[in-house]
Amino acid sequence: MLVRYSRMRLLGIFEHNETQIPPVPTRVVVKTDKGFELGSLVGSLSSYRTGQLKLADEQIRKYFDESEIPFSAEPAGRFIRYATPEDINEEKHFKKIAGEETRFCRNLVKEMNLQMKIVDAEHIIGGERIIFYFMADGRVDFRELVKKLAQEYQTRIEMRQIGSRDEAKLLGDVESCGQQCCCIRFLKSLKPVNMRMAKLQKATLDPSKISGFCGRLKCCLRYEDLTYTELKKLLPHRGTRVKTSQGAGRVADYQILTQLIVVELDNQTRIVVPREEIEIISQSQPENIRQEPQTNADKDEPDKNEQTNV
Repeated sequence: MLVRYSRMRLLGIFEHNETQIPPVPTRVVVKTDKGFELGSLVGSLSSYRTGQLKLADEQIRKYFDESEIPFSAEPAGRFIRYATPEDINEEKHFKKIAGEETRFCRNLVKEMNLQMKIVDAEHIIGGERIIFYFMADGRVDFRELVKKLAQEYQTRIEMRQIGSRDEAKLLGDVESCGQQCCCIRFLKSLKPVNMRMAKLQKATLDPSKISGFCGRLKCCLRYEDLTYTELKKLLPHRGTRVKTSQGAGRVADYQILTQLIVVELDNQTRIVVPREEIEIISQSQPENIRQEPQTNADKDEPDKNEQTNV
């Protein structure tokens, strides 16, 4: 069965011996390499028949490959049972105390003067492990911190280093579009986004307009990049000599989505005409997008995955 689990909303295939899958959204308890975790069955409304996932392994791999989503067809663990009301209540309890544990850990970090930022905490079902997510510019010696946390909570402690996009995935809220951050709502893989995409799609490069919750370029800039790129290829470059029904002139500007072209005629007047209504006289050289130094907004961080268990 396909299950979404963990605070990081991971996706994995889990082995089971059930003959029927409930035809409603279902919470399940699964066993992973971290321990027992609560997850949500994916595709419970239409993807199962007599306890079997309708899609074959090859179809699943093809879907994720085409979506460029990192995914392993190897089982991520095994199904234990359908979640009970006690499991759901335990999850709610752990979510409440996770805030207190995060604040306690932040106070310890401040006392010990460690160069790290505690983002969030996650409990494994049964309380057998607490995972603290943190951000740092480089490697941090947090062994003493882990010892103090283990002594305080009398359980196994795991520290996991994340980047700013992962922080948004954990703490993000509603974005400027009025919807929940894509990384929380449905994105499984945070792909690179660069300034070229922003320049192609946006009339303004105001950081407040093109940056997301994480402070980096919005992930949604990738969604229409292919469309914008293909539509731009249909338009003549700026400076191209063209002929219109109102006379000859040069391309002064254009609108990619509407495929409208602003032409400055030889008499210095400007008109707007559809792409189909112009005739190219002489093509100008391709426009070069000026290369700018990268900023925090358009750099993509490497995945960070540093952890210690006690």
